[in-house]
Amino acid sequence: MSATRLPLLLLVLLSFLWGYSWVFQKLAMLDAGPFTFAGLRTCGGALCLLAALRLSGRSFWPGRLRELAVLGLVNTTCSVGCSQWALVSGAANRTSILMYTMPFMTLLLARPTLGEKVRGPEWLAIACAAAGLAVVVRPWQGQGPSLSQLLILCAAFFWALSSIMTKRMQQRAPMDPLALTAWQMSFGAPPLLLLAWWSGESVPVLTDRFLLALGVTTLLSTALGWYLWAWLLRALPAGFASMMTLMAPVVAVSTSSLHLGEPLAGHDVAGVGLILAGLLVLSATAIVEQRRMRIARSVPD
Repeated sequence: MSATRLPLLLLVLLSFLWGYSWVFQKLAMLDAGPFTFAGLRTCGGALCLLAALRLSGRSFWPGRLRELAVLGLVNTTCSVGCSQWALVSGAANRTSILMYTMPFMTLLLARPTLGEKVRGPEWLAIACAAAGLAVVVRPWQGQGPSLSQLLILCAAFFWALSSIMTKRMQQRAPMDPLALTAWQMSFGAPPLLLLAWWSGESVPVLTDRFLLALGVTTLLSTALGWYLWAWLLRALPAGFASMMTLMAPVVAVSTSSLHLGEPLAGHDVAGVGLILAGLLVLSATAIVEQRRMRIARSVPD
């Protein structure tokens, strides 16, 4: 498999894992508080990644602990905590759509912080997806955003910020993506459990439904998903990798409608369609760019 195709295939896998996880995250809210569940799944994910780090024979103790601690607070504590809290009152399908304002925030933040230029077709992709998100929120109706919408937009901003932080760390001194993911999550997960205790959340009810949701989100969307994300941020431009995750809300909308019976209004369908159009523009741009680079490499000096 070519080096250019592997990251794209992994992005598709990651988008499926993250998209489907919204169903399980919403189901978990029936048996646990948001910070409790977020803390349990990220602590479990951190333990899985630390075990994988030890068993792989790689260097276990990292340097740069201060950077990893700050990254963990932004990426795990703030982003995961806000997104899980948003699901208390928000439907999984609409919440997942708003979470993916993150790619546009990342693409715009990457320009001044990482020097990644936004090219003409990417501006078109941003415009299509921004229009889609506006159709979902419908600010022209005169109603302000709900608490759930504000929380998920905060989660998206923290995720975008952490993506930039991760990319900058890797540019300064490359770090093993497995170690980076394991340790930032190890720093960011315990504060979520402290928030659960401080806010007075009750002990989760250990139903089969809750245990299934915890197991799936811990192993697949948290441990494996965040490891793949760190690897992809090292292999691809931050803005491009973020934009490609726009497949995830399409998966989330489809699966939450199927499993949770969450209906979609006509404007929601139109919004998802515009987001998908932005993704298609971005994908076409990437294919053309890769073809141009292959041709350039094949031409002798």
